[in-house]
Amino acid sequence: MTIYHGSDVAVIEPKILSANRFLDFGEGFYTTSSYEQARRWAQRITDVRKSKVPIISFYDFDIDKAKSDLQIIQFDDPSAEWLNFVVACRSGKETGYKYDMAMGPVANDNVYETIRLFEIGVYSKDEAIIRLKIEKVYNQILFHSEKALKYCIYIKHENAGKGSNE
Repeated sequence: MTIYHGSDVAVIEPKILSANRFLDFGEGFYTTSSYEQARRWAQRITDVRKSKVPIISFYDFDIDKAKSDLQIIQFDDPSAEWLNFVVACRSGKETGYKYDMAMGPVANDNVYETIRLFEIGVYSKDEAIIRLKIEKVYNQILFHSEKALKYCIYIKHENAGKGSNE
């Protein structure tokens, strides 16, 4: 399958990087199977860094082979287990999971707000999950270990800027 990474640079050799903030699934190299989601990530990074061109890098990912060789935690939709995992990762807490990869819904801006309201006790876990399930969610595929990165094979990259016809 083809997966994508949005940035302001082409990422020909993906690396596990430590972020300066806590992310949904922890440290690693984030991708998605949604071209549209990658395009939005690329534009957001370009805007934040005030750089010139949003870039989408394309990769081949053999999910079946990866599943037979790696420890993968997968969430098919927003659930109590997913919510607990994301809250723990975003808080910098140990999740208790040992994994090479994590796959599941991405917490977009609306989802972040629901998670924040859950964390401060405004929403119960059940209410938060109900609200999360009505949001349009995209997926994220995190390569968490060097072993996992071997399954992320660079294909090409393209300019994803407005007016680009690549």
